[in-house]
Amino acid sequence: MALVICFQVLCHLFLLLVTSFSLFIPCEAEAISGNYKQVTNIGAIIDVSSRIGKEEKTAVEIAVLMFNNGSKDHNISTYFHDHQGNPLHAAQAAENFIKGKQVKAILGMERWEQAALVADIGSRAQVPVLSFAAPAIIPPLTPSRWPFLVRMVYNDSEQMRCIAELTRAYNWRRVVVVYEDNTYGGDSGKLALLSQALQEVGSEIEHRLVLPPFALISDPKEAVKEELTKLQEIKSRVFIVLQTSFPLMTHLFREAKNMGLVGKDTVWILTDTVTSLLDSFNTSVIYSMEGALGIKSYYSDSSSAYKSFHAQFRQIFRSEYPEEDNLEPGFYALRAYDSISTIINAMEKMSSNSSSNQKEFLNNIFSSNFTGLSGQIRFKAGGLMHSPKLRIVNVVGKKYKEIDFWLPGYGFWESNEEGEEHQNGGGSMQLQGHVNWPGNLKRIPKGWAMPSNAKPLKIGVPGRTSFQRFVRVVNESENRYDGFCIELFHEVLKVLDYNLPYNFVPYNGTYDDLVNHVYNKTYDAIVGDVTILADRTEKVEFTQPYTESGLSMIVPIKSEESPWMFTKPFTWQTWVVIGAILIYTMFIVWFLEHQSNPEFRGPLKNQIGTAVLFTFSSLFFAHGEKIYGNLTRVVLVVWLCVVLILNSSYTASLTSMLTIQRLRPNVTDIDWLRSKNLPIGCDGDSFVRDYLNKVLKFNNIKNVTSEYDYPGEFQGRQIYAAFLELPYQKVFLSHYCKQYVSNTPTYQFGGLGFVFQKGSPMTGDFSKAILRLSENGELVKLENKWFALSQDCSSSATDNETESLSLKSFWSLFVISGATSTICFLLFLIRLLNKYCDYEKANQGGNATPSEKNSVWRKAVAVARYIYHGETAITGNSPSFSPSSNFH
Repeated sequence: MALVICFQVLCHLFLLLVTSFSLFIPCEAEAISGNYKQVTNIGAIIDVSSRIGKEEKTAVEIAVLMFNNGSKDHNISTYFHDHQGNPLHAAQAAENFIKGKQVKAILGMERWEQAALVADIGSRAQVPVLSFAAPAIIPPLTPSRWPFLVRMVYNDSEQMRCIAELTRAYNWRRVVVVYEDNTYGGDSGKLALLSQALQEVGSEIEHRLVLPPFALISDPKEAVKEELTKLQEIKSRVFIVLQTSFPLMTHLFREAKNMGLVGKDTVWILTDTVTSLLDSFNTSVIYSMEGALGIKSYYSDSSSAYKSFHAQFRQIFRSEYPEEDNLEPGFYALRAYDSISTIINAMEKMSSNSSSNQKEFLNNIFSSNFTGLSGQIRFKAGGLMHSPKLRIVNVVGKKYKEIDFWLPGYGFWESNEEGEEHQNGGGSMQLQGHVNWPGNLKRIPKGWAMPSNAKPLKIGVPGRTSFQRFVRVVNESENRYDGFCIELFHEVLKVLDYNLPYNFVPYNGTYDDLVNHVYNKTYDAIVGDVTILADRTEKVEFTQPYTESGLSMIVPIKSEESPWMFTKPFTWQTWVVIGAILIYTMFIVWFLEHQSNPEFRGPLKNQIGTAVLFTFSSLFFAHGEKIYGNLTRVVLVVWLCVVLILNSSYTASLTSMLTIQRLRPNVTDIDWLRSKNLPIGCDGDSFVRDYLNKVLKFNNIKNVTSEYDYPGEFQGRQIYAAFLELPYQKVFLSHYCKQYVSNTPTYQFGGLGFVFQKGSPMTGDFSKAILRLSENGELVKLENKWFALSQDCSSSATDNETESLSLKSFWSLFVISGATSTICFLLFLIRLLNKYCDYEKANQGGNATPSEKNSVWRKAVAVARYIYHGETAITGNSPSFSPSSNFH
């Protein structure tokens, strides 16, 4: 065993000697051996004192060593310079490399402010600059300004979209951005990309926490603690760390953990520049970051090339940096390795006679197309064109685990335990892998400063309301409140799946002022009858409305005492037809009875009087005349049925009208009120007054502070109409339905809802709870409890109006009655004419002269006399029948 250990140590020492020899004195080695190799100098400007710089330096050494050992006629000599985070040092090093070392390419620069200066120098000297940094937003003239700049990084826009999709997936509406100022104002481009991506999903940046540069602060712990203290007043608990240095990151999470900013209902999201440092943190720092979500660029760690690089990296890194605990290469190391591979591939494409042509060298770099350790290496417009697949990692325990993948334009993919991804239903809108949230929370964090017993939710309650059945302050000192809104709030709390400590605070100002107090964060929420309006939604967020709202006009009911009220049950057309059918029936009864019934005999005026009296008395079933004819009885039976139905309908309609007629408003036209400039009333603390003045153009408006003041204002002629919102109108009419009436609401509003601060997750929770209460009927029960009609009021009486009965309701009765009378009349007439003909044949025979036979007028008169007088009126003949009941 000891021999094996000694052998490994010797191998490592030998490898180090070979590496150093090949890197720093390649020309001398070849001269000694007698074999000349073409040497290409490359400059590397990196922060060799940082963890990232150490990884990049080791990766570059491995790539160069592998190439030099495998190439027979070409060597690469690499020169490193530590820029120490200073862009001017980086620019000076680039000048020295180009003039003193005649380098063919320069790589490195983790910050864009460094890469921009070096790119200027490289473009002037026509030396390709392979930058590890790029601006978040690429200026359109970048290729023209820096033609020799090669950006070895992906665009940050996709990473910002991934973070925005996370906020949308879990309804985190407001976030806090944390980043370290790099002495040059920070990366405003990356911040702009994040802000745009958040706006696209309905979220926004509530606060920016800018940490001072680590190199310029003497006490990093106190400096970070001072900045984090500012977050105590910020409600959002979704922290997105854009970028920060390694040492400042350790202080950031340690202090955030101590201050309670890493725990329940908090969320930390780390960008790629931060997540790549996770392998470098020690156990204590990882512990303070537990539950954080990180974004990492995807690369395959299962290829043979990666496994070979991984083994060499661990050996060399352990030997060169024994103080480092973690030996795993990060994404920065892979990118540095691929940069050398890109340079090597470009050199191999060049011919021997054009080895000094830098433009051809640059074109060969831009034409690269291969799969490196960090992914696909292919350029477009000076940068990598491949859209990266991103890994979503979750810090758990002392390490982190991969839980999902995200592909631009596709969504989230799930990762299995072996780290391999598979498509999950074509992409998902949420993370599919199990997430260990901060504080070991079992549900999705709200991303908000949730209330606690030490700091409960401060809820504003309207203390001065016109209708106290919505909200009423019973006893402020005992924290006793009552009303429909208060009870609904308590029912919502029962539906929520978490505890919500709260305190009610009454406010006696206007509703608009109360909403503004939520906007300026004096109150966390409002529980009360607050109307949802467009201008208010710009300041606060409303829940799902728990009742509808609209502007309604209340007016007194005018008295309609009319001497002709008894005629209104029927329309005038119906009255005309009733009169006509009455006269017709009277004529038929007289015609059928006047020959045989002694009561219908005598002078003509007596006959008419008897017929009229008989017919009208039948309307009340009070006729006393005896009927002799069977046909008359048939007519009379049908007529009495018609009379029965008409009487019943008339009585019912008249009774309804005598009740409903009192519910007709005294004023029905808003334009009439406005033209007469009559005074109207409304609640002065609500928005209705401004609406009446600015929209409906009323000028004579009086404030009414209580629902009980409206009757007095109406009776004293102080107001002629009151404008109330629909919920208040229902409450008012539930007690005054017999004195006042409302017109149909014409001007609709958003309804009544609870109020929360912008971005509060409780808004969505309350909305879902209100919908659930509405669906299971609890909301209706509450409305019936608080807004039930009084016993004297009837919803049907206020909503319906009895109209006069038209002819359409009785036309079938009139047809039946008229048809029956007509048929009986025709039967009687035919029988009478037959008797007349038989009588003429028996008494006249053939003795009639031709002139008598042809006298039409004489015959008509004779028939009329026979019909009127009957057989008893014929001279020289006695009646052939007696007036008995069975005459016909």
